[in-house]
Amino acid sequence: VGQRKGIGNYLDTKIVSQGPWYVVAKDPSRNLVIVSNEYDEEVFQSARKDFYVEDIRWITGTLPSPLVDGTGQGRFQMKIRHGPKITEGILNICDNGQSGHVQLDRKDGGLAPGQFVAFYNLHDSECLGAGVISEHHWATFLDSSFTLEKESLSST
Repeated sequence: VGQRKGIGNYLDTKIVSQGPWYVVAKDPSRNLVIVSNEYDEEVFQSARKDFYVEDIRWITGTLPSPLVDGTGQGRFQMKIRHGPKITEGILNICDNGQSGHVQLDRKDGGLAPGQFVAFYNLHDSECLGAGVISEHHWATFLDSSFTLEKESLSST
């Protein structure tokens, strides 16, 4: 967390020395930034595989063929952020295809609200559209694990 001077000057040195620390969630309504030095632990698995996407824009202006079968679900190749990796997963759409829920086949190294995800056709890697990872990504995570994190911090 932080660069150069970081926030280490404001935390107990015993806690800071257990880093590196990663921002794993934020809750602006409670003015909280939740950090952990155990980002690969089980409590974060769902936060690294499942997320909500909003403001989806389809290149053709209509739903792509994997989504028009009536189930509202399609399998895509996806590229998250600007990295070189392409992963596969399922998109469940809502709001006439303008938002949805993504379930990746494998966890990602750093999903964060505001990052883009591009959707590609499975067969020929044609880019079909893109959307933005929603703040709702953290809402589900916070509901399920904030109590655990709070207990963990109070025990140190």
